[in-house]
Amino acid sequence: MSRTTDFGAPTEFGIHHYYVEIPASPRDAIGIFEDFGFDGDEARRETVECRLVLARELWTKIRDDARRDFNERLKKNKQSTGSWTTGKVKLDRFLGRELCVLGWAAEHASPEECLVISQKWLALRPEERWWLYSKTASEAGLDNQSDRGWRKALYCALSDGTNIKLELKKNTKTKNKKQEQQEAPSLFDFIEKGDI
Repeated sequence: MSRTTDFGAPTEFGIHHYYVEIPASPRDAIGIFEDFGFDGDEARRETVECRLVLARELWTKIRDDARRDFNERLKKNKQSTGSWTTGKVKLDRFLGRELCVLGWAAEHASPEECLVISQKWLALRPEERWWLYSKTASEAGLDNQSDRGWRKALYCALSDGTNIKLELKKNTKTKNKKQEQQEAPSLFDFIEKGDI
């Protein structure tokens, strides 16, 4: 069995993993990063990408649920457990993806909504979180892409929806078939006018 550190991250140098950068100042935002190492995707080797910058206020609302969930699963696999401490906290690449899904959903939320988001995130199976990560990261996986597609959809899907502002579609009056036939010119109308 390979040795791990923090939340299941491999201890060997250059292995693909994620990490959370937690500043010492209690008001500074946290960052979630993907480190491809030497062993990651060939096109991205030795690259570090910032996946999310999250307000500290929101981070404090979601971090404990993530820690409990991750540690419970790590214990089942007989790995050491982790905690959120100041500095870099490393995560296994699959747990890192799951944390990104939770963070992406929370970045548009109010502190109160984070409780609902955490509960709905906990109800998802790991495989579902990985799928959501892959869909989101493919089009909006970097820290500066928070207002795009799946990234915003995660908030809508995992929050209770009370603050979601969507315009209601206005129903157009339905026309009966006679009106439609009268309004839509036929081929014969064009021939009679001499347009064809």
